[in-house]
This record gives sequence, structure tokens and C-alpha cells, in this order.
Amino acid sequence: MSLLFEALRLRSLRLKNRVVVSPMCQHAANAGFATPWHMVHLGKFALGGAGLILTESTAVDSRGRIGTADLGLWRDEQVGPLKAIVDFVHQNGAAIGVQLAHAGRKAGSQPLWEGGAAIADADMRADAEPWARLGPSAIRAGPAWSEPEVLDEPGIASIVESFVAATRRADEAGFDVIELHFGHGYLVASFLSPHSNHRTDRWGGSLEGRMRLALEIASRVRQAWPAGKPLFCRLSAVDGSVDGWSLDDSVILSRALKRCGVDVIDCSSGGLTEETKALPVPRGLGFQVPFSERIRADAGIATQAVGMIVNAEQAEGILRAGQADLIAIGREALLDPYWAHHAAQTLGVDPEFAQWPVRHGIWLAKRAPGLARALDRT
Repeated sequence: MSLLFEALRLRSLRLKNRVVVSPMCQHAANAGFATPWHMVHLGKFALGGAGLILTESTAVDSRGRIGTADLGLWRDEQVGPLKAIVDFVHQNGAAIGVQLAHAGRKAGSQPLWEGGAAIADADMRADAEPWARLGPSAIRAGPAWSEPEVLDEPGIASIVESFVAATRRADEAGFDVIELHFGHGYLVASFLSPHSNHRTDRWGGSLEGRMRLALEIASRVRQAWPAGKPLFCRLSAVDGSVDGWSLDDSVILSRALKRCGVDVIDCSSGGLTEETKALPVPRGLGFQVPFSERIRADAGIATQAVGMIVNAEQAEGILRAGQADLIAIGREALLDPYWAHHAAQTLGVDPEFAQWPVRHGIWLAKRAPGLARALDRT
């Protein structure tokens, strides 16, 4: 039996396999509303056999978008187009989650195909939606970024409430999972790091103070999210800065998040500075898997491994070694939206194409004997 294709129960949710499609920014929304692009982008992964599909970073506040065309759940009207996608994914046998986020001091950047640079303040002010860079302290995310507005107590309370409100909308849309984005240098990650959080009040200073916002949001979201639905949290296990947020810190935070009712830690890394690609972590195959292994073992919580996991044998090996409970693929899913089905074929789980959508699998199964004979003759 393959562990990759063994079902996993998280609270009341049963995932048919351990393959997760990771959140990937598409910059294709219209004023925060999902578009036909998202239906095709996310829907094809359901056809492709993944057990769980996660939306891109979805802003809880228009001020906290990564880019101008990010998805949003900051208003009720944004629920409908997302619900249509959720319904399609469910009809095709997969679960779907939404990644809720606030970009904080890294709000306002171009899509990668336009250069990925920080958007100028004047352009942000001219945007049709309200926008502001917010942070724990007046420290820029990098040389190209403007100084963020420092959040006061009412401002922090408003951010927490925006996560709670987006949670209720996510439930209305029918999502199975919420993932809280606490990594990659965005708002919560900037509160966690001693390099970006120089506060001396209860939201800064000690590790306990710097973790306070993460735990407050997780606790409030867990209270608002149905008890039977799992809650994930994405962390930068290390934040990509020297003497910054460490793996030891992530273990401590993960234990505390578990007590708040978080079920899975999605183990990413880096991003505190202006570009997530500027990581002091060697980027080889499965380069973030050791973070997942450590947090899983020492925090006693289920983990999701992500980062250059490219084939079925590698994914199966990670699970068999006890390094993770879920395998997330991102760019590999863009390369092959049917990655999960192909992995099942490789591991001998589905030789008859029975797990494929019936409108696809019947034709592939019919072709298989003739194809095998043809290949034998070549």
C-alpha cells in the first residue's frame, strides 16, 4: 500500500490521499473577486486527482493584498464566485481550502512576469481599492519598499477581526480547510521576527510577545471556524535572516498553535526580506522537508512538506520516513496538473485508471493495451 494514496482524516474531513496543491499567487482576480481563470486553475487540480487544493493567498483586508489582482474575502459579495469553484471541486472528488492572509509591510508588489518589484506609494494611492503597508514597527521590508504604518492597539484588533470575518465568509463559501498564512515576511511573520518587530509593548519584545498576534488570530479563527473543519497554518520555519526567526522558535510556536486548535503546520521558509527567493537555505530537492520533520517530531503536530518535491517516489519516501503527513506540490502541479494521477500510476495504485475522472479514465484504460503493444514493438 502507498502512504501517498492512503486516506487521511483531519477532524471530520477525510482526504482521499495526501497530495495537496500548494497556494500559488495568480494575480488574476477582479477587485478581489474570483474569475474564470480561478475556476480553471483550481478546478483542473481536482480533475488531476489531488486530495486537497489550496487557493492562492486570499486577502482578509483590501489594504493587505500582495498584488492588485489578488483574491479577497474582505466583503460578502466575494463569496459567490468562490463558492462556484468550491462546488466544482467537491463535485470532482477533492477537498478545497482557502489561504487567508494579510501582506502587511509587503503589500503592493507587481506580478513576477512584470518584475515582482514593490509598487510605488503613489500608484498604491491611485488604486481603486484602499491600500496601505502596515507593520509592527516602522521598518521597511527592503530598500525598494516604503516605510510601513505602525499598527496601534485598535489597528491590531481590526486586523484580527478581519481574519474572523473572512473565516465566516470562507465557511459560507463551503471551504473545507482554512490555512492561515503566517510566513514569507507578511504581516504576522513580521510580528514574529526580532528584525522587523522592535515593539516594547505586549505585541513585541520577548518571543511570547512577538507570537501574540499569531496566537490571537489562530484562537479567534478556530472559534469562528466549524469544529469539524481543520485549520492549517503556513510558517516560514526559518525566516531567511541571520539571527532572525529560527526553527527552534517555530517548534515553540507550533506547540502553541496546536493548543489553539491548529491541526497542520505547512512548513515553508524565508521571505522576511524583500524577495522570498533570497533564501540562505540551499535549494535542492525537498530542501524544506527537514523543517517539516523537526516540527512534526518536536511539536507533536501533523505537518505538510513543500518545496521541490517532484516525483512519486520522493513523496512516498518522505511519508514513509515520518517526515510529514501531507505532501504539497506547487510549481510541479503547474507543470503537470495530473501529477497525482501520474503518481498513482507510478506507484501501482491505479493501473486501471479508475481514479481518473470517468470521462478521461475510460478512454485511457481503453488505449492502454494497444499502447503497451505498440511500445513493445518499438
